[in-house]
Amino acid sequence: MNSLFYLKLALSNLKKNAKIQIPYLITCVVSIMVYYIMLSLSINPGIKNMIGADPLQWMLTFGSFLVGIFAIIFLFYTNSFLVKRRKKEFGLLNILGMEKKHIGIMMAYETLINTVVALLFGILFGILLDKAMYMVISSIFESPLELGFYVSSDVILKTCLFFIILFIVIYLHDLTTIRLSSAISLLHSQEFGEKEPKARWIMALLGVVCLIIGYTISVTTKQPLSAFGLFFVAVLFVVVGTYLLFIAGSIVLLKLLKKNKRYYYQTYHFISVSGMIYRMKQNAVGLANICILSTMVIVILSCTVSLWIGSSESLNERYPREILITNYEYDPNFFETGYAITDDLLEETGLERSQEYTYDFLYFSALRQDDFFNVDLSNARLSNLDGVCNLFFIPLDEYNYSHGRDVTLEEDEILICPNREDYTLDQLRIFDNTFTVKEHLTKFNGNGFMSANVASTYYVVVKDMSIIEEMDLKQKEVYGDHASNIRQYIAYDISGDKEDKLNYYQSLQERINNLNMSISLESRTDSRNSYISLFGGFLFIGIFLSILFLMATILIIYYKQMSEGYDDQERYDIMQKVGLDHKDVKRSIQSQILTVFFLPLVAATIHVIFAFPILSKLLMAFGNMDTFLLIKCTAGCIFVFSIVYILIYNITARLYYSMVKR
Repeated sequence: MNSLFYLKLALSNLKKNAKIQIPYLITCVVSIMVYYIMLSLSINPGIKNMIGADPLQWMLTFGSFLVGIFAIIFLFYTNSFLVKRRKKEFGLLNILGMEKKHIGIMMAYETLINTVVALLFGILFGILLDKAMYMVISSIFESPLELGFYVSSDVILKTCLFFIILFIVIYLHDLTTIRLSSAISLLHSQEFGEKEPKARWIMALLGVVCLIIGYTISVTTKQPLSAFGLFFVAVLFVVVGTYLLFIAGSIVLLKLLKKNKRYYYQTYHFISVSGMIYRMKQNAVGLANICILSTMVIVILSCTVSLWIGSSESLNERYPREILITNYEYDPNFFETGYAITDDLLEETGLERSQEYTYDFLYFSALRQDDFFNVDLSNARLSNLDGVCNLFFIPLDEYNYSHGRDVTLEEDEILICPNREDYTLDQLRIFDNTFTVKEHLTKFNGNGFMSANVASTYYVVVKDMSIIEEMDLKQKEVYGDHASNIRQYIAYDISGDKEDKLNYYQSLQERINNLNMSISLESRTDSRNSYISLFGGFLFIGIFLSILFLMATILIIYYKQMSEGYDDQERYDIMQKVGLDHKDVKRSIQSQILTVFFLPLVAATIHVIFAFPILSKLLMAFGNMDTFLLIKCTAGCIFVFSIVYILIYNITARLYYSMVKR
């Protein structure tokens, strides 16, 4: 047989199997397109020149890595549907005299055609949409837009190389599967696994236990610090629990429906439940995949949208004033020196200062145990990270000045203000000191840095500097080289527009550099671009990944319905020949799809609801304290996704019905 024969046969096979080949080809094209866009944007010179581009480029590079991993997993998964559907065809060709090596050559031509077409259209659409995505990023970052297309031969080469290797590996996997199977097993592959599965109660119970553990971790996590360590543990339990529950629990559910005589002994319920029981063993994994992907879409989109919408509030939380000056080595003359420099510069620029506050402060870490704050963190483990916090001490006179109050304190009295966790106790113990809480404050002019810290902070106002100096000596005995120093802080707003503020910040930075002191200077206006870059990058990556996961969900549902439609053609054909009319067929199909189809959506919604507590703690680490905003974004994403899911249901239900009716 010559190569032209194999080419014609491959083209004929692709055309004959268009219903399953075209969606797979679209998956390949979209995966290649997204991978190319991510990789191209990460090295785009226009993005490199944007202010705050470094974190964005890092996220785009990381995003291209995630897309690559996703493409490997998903293309293997969707390809398995194709191979399963065509095993009978390969078995028939083998029985009719075509050797397996000839089938392998035919499959090689099919892979070659698919690879060329996918790469051609994927890179073409990638180049066309690359500019559009660059325009979106430019608008998000409020940067000037460069005209013209950016096409990198290096990116094209890397994209082609990655996906060519991937398609070759998929081909070798399929070829191995065919060669290790006999012609008879290939011919009757659709009939395997048709025994009624047993209800595995232990596995179903284990799935419930895993879900309960994952949910409990999420609900009981109190601090962002512990959320980082426990989030992936909770995800692991939920993923394992989801698979176990769908594999075993779905069969248990159908068995229970079968035992319910009032439900089961109705024509359309009888047909749908009995049919699903036999196939649930092989379909349960697909349903679990749909559930997990649906959860990922909702979680990623709600979190990134929430971060983007709340970026302004996060910026103000991190930078409570326009100018923030911190001296890391205590100097009694710092405030006098600092004000001399700032006053001179304000006079030169004609700007005015407002909303100012200053104080000396000391902060260090501790492990809260009720009203006792243990400074020995050697026993702090993942299980008790919720107690890790920061203690932030300032003297009373500077608190009164910064907050416009006239409070008095005794030697053993304090004022306390937590930034996250409530503190309702009447005393605070630290080292060998016991302080009585005179007042629980609801507001404190923090320095911004503590608000960005993943651990909770307790602002403690003490009578005078002598107590802070005492705390300083004691924490240095414990922490040694890792101990903190007493620091000094100046914060204030200035008048003027954005350009005036940036010019003032740059001029002040130059003058502070000349002091040769350990002083940091921060500006809210200057840092705004970094925040936009960070949260805009999250939003961009989140939308892209959500689109990919949504596409994966749609295709898994599509292939699932296609596979079941092919399997049920003969069964429904026999039933119609013995008297089942089209109306009963349609009602049976609706019963079958509704019974199982919406289980992944319901489970995904439950997953998201229980994931909410730990997600809100994770977002706190990025300065997003608005829990109600996350609630609104999550509810909105669930609603939109549900609408899309229902549309998918309507389309695939019609497809399934058209396949089984005669």
